[in-house]
Amino acid sequence: MSTQRQQSLAKLYSDGAFDVVVIGGGVNGIGVYRDLSLQGLRVLLVERNDFCSGCSAAPSRMIHGGLRYLENGEFDLVRESLRERDALLKNAPHLVRPLPTMIPITSRFSGLLNAAASFLGRTGKPSNRGAIPIKLGLSLYDWVTRSRRILPRHQFKSATQTRQGWPALTPAATRSAIYHDAWISHPERLCIELLRDTVRANPNSIALNYAELDVRGGTYNLLDLRTGESNPIQPKVIVNATGAWLDDTIRTLGNTPDKPFVSGTKGSHLILDNPKLLRALGGHMVYFENMDGRVCIVFPYLGRVLAGSTDIRVDRVRRVRCEEEEADYILESLRLVFPGLKISSDDVVFSYSGIRPLPHSDHDFTGRISRGHYTRRLDGDVPQFCMIGGKWTTFRAFAEQTANEVLTELGKTRHQSTLETAIGGGVGFPAQSEVLEEGLQRRYRLSAARAAHLVAHYGTQADRVADACEATVDEPLTQGCPYTRQEIRLLLREEFTETLSDIVLRRTALAITGGISMQVIDALADLLAKERCLSEQDIARQRAALINELTEYHGVSAETLIARNIKRSEECELAARPA
Repeated sequence: MSTQRQQSLAKLYSDGAFDVVVIGGGVNGIGVYRDLSLQGLRVLLVERNDFCSGCSAAPSRMIHGGLRYLENGEFDLVRESLRERDALLKNAPHLVRPLPTMIPITSRFSGLLNAAASFLGRTGKPSNRGAIPIKLGLSLYDWVTRSRRILPRHQFKSATQTRQGWPALTPAATRSAIYHDAWISHPERLCIELLRDTVRANPNSIALNYAELDVRGGTYNLLDLRTGESNPIQPKVIVNATGAWLDDTIRTLGNTPDKPFVSGTKGSHLILDNPKLLRALGGHMVYFENMDGRVCIVFPYLGRVLAGSTDIRVDRVRRVRCEEEEADYILESLRLVFPGLKISSDDVVFSYSGIRPLPHSDHDFTGRISRGHYTRRLDGDVPQFCMIGGKWTTFRAFAEQTANEVLTELGKTRHQSTLETAIGGGVGFPAQSEVLEEGLQRRYRLSAARAAHLVAHYGTQADRVADACEATVDEPLTQGCPYTRQEIRLLLREEFTETLSDIVLRRTALAITGGISMQVIDALADLLAKERCLSEQDIARQRAALINELTEYHGVSAETLIARNIKRSEECELAARPA
């Protein structure tokens, strides 16, 4: 157990009284925990797994206004989403960056009646979107942000311009439209930064992963899943932010709603190592329609290519993975838009999947289900506020809405808004990241690549990591690995890290970029065992659990991990040869 966790538990054991207990450590739960803590309340955040390990770890990694929501008539959601997108670009510029996006256009008028069909109650799939409805949607996008524009206006490109910019694009595209949204490089890291900011701002609040709220006979207990120890707590209000598991949590807490609040859909994504596809994107996301009318995306992501996604109804909530037929669907969509490129399952280095916690709906076409959010108050000895729906981009607004209702319940007033509050390494971030990188190179005698790595991960807090790495002899985790041993030690000590899986899947980008191998796992296991004084049996169990998780839920088998050892060794050997 980390010293950080021991200190949090000690505070809880000494005083179990809280203004609010938030159940669910995804981005919405973390957002409301932060907001309420900044208003001076004592808040306990409880997550049964790791922070940001459920649906919040499985987004499309877009921070966007929701262009397609316009045809569902969700204008308020688009307005809110664009405001929140722009806020994240300002508040977390080290992790959230502009994303130029290209829409291939294959017709002129098709899709004009999609919004009207939605308004009239049609639940089926929309028609193909042509140039005119796309122009109307993008014009509205620009109009909403006219008074605070921080991204370029949209533009249309002719067939010739489109062919020049994207020569590998399907010949069916007779023109294209360009607009800008944003993308997030490390969503899990942003959640950790929100937690760290909150602990510094209000030390009375506590965040615990691998813990559960146990309710028996009207008594509330905090169960530490790492040790099995239980301690009584006394909440005044409960916030249920468990996403797709919301209805299950309601029943666990003793309520029985008449009908479910959440109607989940499954979304899967692939990460591909395909240099030709990466070049074909020309630094843009391509936002296109598949044959079934589902909007798909593909864009450059940390030197790889991210492609998705599926949108499949689920009838029971559980952890999910990208199934073979889903991977085939995504790969076939890429061949549709780039027919001349060789794209195969051999290119996939990682896959992931999650359940979107959408409001309950009877729509036939899942794309018609609202991505909006709302709350419901449930009566009880301890009132419960349920956070229903929502998406990554709007987490701050949803948290603020929920926090306002909780403050009213408790007779408290708001002291500050978080709309303009910078997050973690976004505090004081310069207009050009190169300024930070050059400073790190001078002060710590770092290579350009190492400085860029630190700034991209930690923003203006890169000095914290560089200081820790300079304090003792440091070296890469393994040959060619961008993470160093001292860097990992710091993440183990200061970032709520408990398991090998936490480090590989959520504190670093090792897994999602295909950088994880058996050699890297062994190096991490050795570090964790020494840092926490774990027995051989304990670290062996964690190692086996990680490999099983990679195999079962991310398509990375033990055989693949071993093969990467060999491939990396050959690459390093080749790089070491004289020219």
